[in-house]
Amino acid sequence: MEARVGANEAKAGARAESARRPGRPGAGTPAVPDEESIMLRGLDAFAELGYDRASARELARRLGVSHNFINDRYGSKAAFWRAVVDSAMGAQLERMPQVDTSLDDAEQLKQWITGFYRTSVIRPQLGRIFVDEFSRDTERLDYVFERYVEPTLRTVEAGIDRLVTSGRMAPLPMDVVFFAIIGPVSGMVEVPLAQRLGRREATSPEQLTATAELLATLVVNGLLATDPASDS
Repeated sequence: MEARVGANEAKAGARAESARRPGRPGAGTPAVPDEESIMLRGLDAFAELGYDRASARELARRLGVSHNFINDRYGSKAAFWRAVVDSAMGAQLERMPQVDTSLDDAEQLKQWITGFYRTSVIRPQLGRIFVDEFSRDTERLDYVFERYVEPTLRTVEAGIDRLVTSGRMAPLPMDVVFFAIIGPVSGMVEVPLAQRLGRREATSPEQLTATAELLATLVVNGLLATDPASDS
């Protein structure tokens, strides 16, 4: 009788363990950090190590979870990487200001670029991740391109086309336009280098906005050069 009761208790315990949601800790293990903390720690890890060097075991160590947590919760390291990027990009895109459509096309472009630069400081780790991924022909690049790069370009493409049609902007390959806009983001997120170049250590929101506006003005003025090859 006692043996049968013990067996039933063991089975009940096994069922309870198997009923735990994926990613939940086992009995007696430390509590899993909240989702926001997991995303931020994952972002830091991928930004520092890159995708290949960020092993599942190292990620688990930095997250403070069990070694099988990522597979249990997200399905794979690749799926976790996508979740981390989506979380960080979502935070940035939510803070992008609305462009005033009553403005001239050039001013709209400048306003959009300023907002993009200004919000890039929210998650500067993203820039490091993207620099690494942009140089690799991988499924991760496909994911970033299809989910973020293409939609982003579509938001400014119509205005750029009108500027070209009106003769205010030379027709430029889209890759040139993209890198002309993206490049100066480093001026917002590479703070240690900026400080060595003379930027004040304490950067206020007002100073960040002024830097973003200055960079955007330089970029738009460069794009509006009607014959950028004339000096070559």
